[in-house]
Amino acid sequence: MDPIENKAPGNSWAERYLPGSDGGGEYQGTQISLQTVRGILWRQRYILVGVTALAVLAGFLMTIMQVPTFQATATVRADPEEADIFEGSSLAPDININRFGDYLSTLAMVIQSRSLAETVVDALDLADNPDVVGDIATVRPDGMSDAKWKERRRAVAVNVVHGGVQAEVPGSERVIAISYQSEDPQLAARIANGFAEAFLTDDLRRSIQKNEYAQAYLEKEILETRNRLETAERQALGYARANNIVGEAMLAPPVTGTATEQGAAPQTVAASSLASINSTYSAARANRINAEQRWRAAAAASPSELREVQASPVVQSIVARRATAQSELAEQRVRYGPSHPVVQELEAELATLDRQLARESSAIKEALRKEYLVAARQEEALGRELSNVSSKVLDEQERRVSFNALNGEVTGLRTQLQSLLDRYNQISASANVRPNTITLLDKATVPNRPVSPVLAKNLLIALILGAGLAVLLAALRETFDDRLRSAEDVERKLGVPLLGMTPLVEAEDLADPKGALAEAHASIRAAVGFTLPRRDHNILMVSSSQEQEGKSTTAISLATKFAALGQKVLLIDGDLRRPSLASALGYKRTDRGFAEVLAGQVRLQDALLPQTNPNLDVLPVGAIPPNPVEVVSSPRLDEFVAEQRKHYALIVIDSAPVIGLADAPLLARVCDGVIFVVESNRAHFGQAKAALRRLRESGTNVLGVVLTKFRALEAGESYGYGYKYYAYGDKQAA
Repeated sequence: MDPIENKAPGNSWAERYLPGSDGGGEYQGTQISLQTVRGILWRQRYILVGVTALAVLAGFLMTIMQVPTFQATATVRADPEEADIFEGSSLAPDININRFGDYLSTLAMVIQSRSLAETVVDALDLADNPDVVGDIATVRPDGMSDAKWKERRRAVAVNVVHGGVQAEVPGSERVIAISYQSEDPQLAARIANGFAEAFLTDDLRRSIQKNEYAQAYLEKEILETRNRLETAERQALGYARANNIVGEAMLAPPVTGTATEQGAAPQTVAASSLASINSTYSAARANRINAEQRWRAAAAASPSELREVQASPVVQSIVARRATAQSELAEQRVRYGPSHPVVQELEAELATLDRQLARESSAIKEALRKEYLVAARQEEALGRELSNVSSKVLDEQERRVSFNALNGEVTGLRTQLQSLLDRYNQISASANVRPNTITLLDKATVPNRPVSPVLAKNLLIALILGAGLAVLLAALRETFDDRLRSAEDVERKLGVPLLGMTPLVEAEDLADPKGALAEAHASIRAAVGFTLPRRDHNILMVSSSQEQEGKSTTAISLATKFAALGQKVLLIDGDLRRPSLASALGYKRTDRGFAEVLAGQVRLQDALLPQTNPNLDVLPVGAIPPNPVEVVSSPRLDEFVAEQRKHYALIVIDSAPVIGLADAPLLARVCDGVIFVVESNRAHFGQAKAALRRLRESGTNVLGVVLTKFRALEAGESYGYGYKYYAYGDKQAA
């Protein structure tokens, strides 16, 4: 007996090491991994490769069947910063460098406009070209007049040309590429050049129209402004005449000047008089104050002390003569004595000079007084005059309020008229010398190779679309495919522990004792040994959700492996509907077997198949009973199992599939555990889950799942990853 099976009853390996092994866990959904993606690619390889190949083939056929299309391109250059040959002659607004891209985009839209397409159609006479308008160029529809036929041809040509032209701005250059595509390369070049020439002509025409419009507008404004100025001048002069407002500015014709000069108010007679009198009064007052100061200084001082007296030439002459006379008198007194006639004569002369000096000093002092009085009277008179003139000016200023408004309007209109005249002269002078802002850079040449179809490009597009469609179809197919393929699928989706899995091998490898299948069964036997609920005398049932999943092979392998360990094993074919155990072991079907033993018709020893292994007994079905359900539900089954448990260490029952039949749940009620077999890449999740649910509802202890016919590539794994170690013994022996 295997020593690893000495365990306490009811304490299985699954219960101790696999929580939730009853299968009651909820399915968590598929997690995307490299292994998952690899498996999907392998499983859907035919769809992926087939759909992609068909798409590439379709792209190739469409490419070779498509009519070649040629593209011709002409380029023009845009220079919005036009030079001002005359100062202020440019009518184009300044374009900010940050908005230059918008300017070029606007020009591109002009090129692609319908109006320019109409110009090209008319210039190149494309309405009668069959390559443009088709059969309507030569065949007139029934019931259509010549005029309507011509209009119809032109409309068709405009639609075709308008839809085929393209204008692009390559990069940040000041260049616009004008392209046109056609099946005729010469026609493509002709139309592209036609658009370039029409665009240049349109730009020049718009420039001329812009100058003409500006001139007409300025002429209208000049005439209106001149009329308004004449009216305003008449109103101002009439108001001035009515209110007796006379100014120097109105006595002479206006002189063109700056706005500041023309904006000044005219100088009137009253205002001029007020300014003159005010200036004279200020001077007279200053003169009076000066005269008063000199007089007051002279009145308090001796005449001889006055600065004016001392500065007088007459006084200075008299003082000089007196000094001479006094000197001579002193000399003569010494010489002749005081009574000498000469001395007396000199004394008389000296007295005369003193009287003259006193008289002259008094006269100068009197002159200062008179000067003060005259200055005071003059100041008083000018003050009265200033008061009178100020009153007149104030009265006039009240009347000038309205006049100033009228005069300001006149001044403004004069300035406006002069500005309009200057601008008109500038535009008129530059009308015939304005440079174009659009120039032709390169004409379109006749293309020598088509731009479409491009085989490589179309094949790449077809490859991408085909691959995308293939991936979509593969994803949809994979989404609705719930087949179980790997150990991860079994444990995650079914919530049941995996006891092991067997690979899909060739028929000649089935009997290889050291092959991958034999090693896988040995691993399963070891796992089952851990999960047996009893220490000894266990009864196991092997079942599946549907037939042909490998349950019989698994049952035979388990029985053989346990028997090889020295345990007494009874292998029973419990599939009472489609038995396969005898044929799998190489025996013909007999009429004595499990059904006859349960019915008491034969003994067990008489129904067993002969075996070379003394530890293994095989009980076939025998004759297929007409009522399998009654056979497996009879009390005789319980008695049979209880009796044989005493004689065998392990009883393995190969039952019928669970889905659609009641046999397996009825057989499972007398077993200690059930091993559920799932065929990889064939068993569906829904079927397996339903089968496990039926087993649990009958109170069955599901020990685990065996995944059979495992194909590593279908699960996204490398085949050698799970089974390459099985050849280790052979290599060592070698």
